[in-house]
Amino acid sequence: MAKPRRYLRFPAAYRVEHWWLAASFTTLAVTGLVQKYAGAGIATAVVGLLGGVETVRVIHRVAAVALMLEVVYHLGAVAYRLFVRHARPAMLPGLDDVRAALQAFRHNLGLAKRRPQQGRYTFEEKFEYWSVVWGTLVMAVTGFMMWNPIAATRVLPGQVVPAAKAAHGGEALLAVLAILVWHMYHVVLRQLNRSMFDGHLTEDEMVEEHPLELADLKAGLATRPVDPARQKRRARVFFPVYGVIAAALLFGIYRFVTFEHTAIDTLPPSERVVVFAPLTPTPFPTALPTRAQSAASPTTWAGGIDDWLSETCGMCHGGDSAIAGLDLTAYAAALEGGASGPAIVPGDPENSLLLIRQAAGNHPGQLTGEQLEAIRAWIEAGAPER
Repeated sequence: MAKPRRYLRFPAAYRVEHWWLAASFTTLAVTGLVQKYAGAGIATAVVGLLGGVETVRVIHRVAAVALMLEVVYHLGAVAYRLFVRHARPAMLPGLDDVRAALQAFRHNLGLAKRRPQQGRYTFEEKFEYWSVVWGTLVMAVTGFMMWNPIAATRVLPGQVVPAAKAAHGGEALLAVLAILVWHMYHVVLRQLNRSMFDGHLTEDEMVEEHPLELADLKAGLATRPVDPARQKRRARVFFPVYGVIAAALLFGIYRFVTFEHTAIDTLPPSERVVVFAPLTPTPFPTALPTRAQSAASPTTWAGGIDDWLSETCGMCHGGDSAIAGLDLTAYAAALEGGASGPAIVPGDPENSLLLIRQAAGNHPGQLTGEQLEAIRAWIEAGAPER
């Protein structure tokens, strides 16, 4: 059995563009919608899978740059086909597309017996193509406002940023639904179209979808005759001009990306820390030691140690209401210690809690360095009372 005749519909360059667009669009859709609907469970799961919202934003912006690069290439490819090769502008809509749309509408309602006869591109394909053009323009403008809000609000009122956010998210949702409903129906459900995989359609598929183009192909009218010499002259004009335009567009993309650091940053996750919460108000700062106290280094409790401790520590550790049961205003009570253990261990300053707590330097009733050295020497001497 002979294989059905096949017709080339999309060369490799067309198919590369299609999948480039499909990859960048899908990445933008996934990383954008999980931010728009951040409270949804599946959005939280996707964000976690991708490494957090900051990573999602980076991926989203990389995909946006990839889409903008595709636009630059596509403009050059279309201009080359129209100017250098003198191809027909088959993607431009016209009255024939309006008639075809009405015929398809009547056919779907059972009011017409046959589908409309269409050429290289159907009205459905033209509608989708120009929807992509319009959507890309909207997403680029609103994306710039969100990416560079400070620059945008220098020339426009501040309301444009939340308005851009709403338009950006709404257009994204519309685009995703258009792909899932419109595009998938026409190229997968109604009739599986493999031309974006292998580039070809069978003759039966051409009769079904593009009968007018098939007739032109068989009549040798599908392409315009080209004079190689004229085409070469047009190419010599096209490439320098497009090179300048492409360089300007690429510089615009670079400025788009690096214009400013967005004002919207995600705060780092909060940490739970234990803080000191005293049971009683922090006492007023103690008075500085008197000149006599600073000059002398007492060696006994009664010789001056008791005065230091009473003045500095007595407010919290004195009398019946002493904190933690530690009373430092009386010799016997100081040696006895409190709930945490002995504050003064005669002969052993390293295990005396008084020196241990004071050594940190941030105690509410803080002794001076000279006082601590004198108390350390007093404890090493056995902490004599008199």
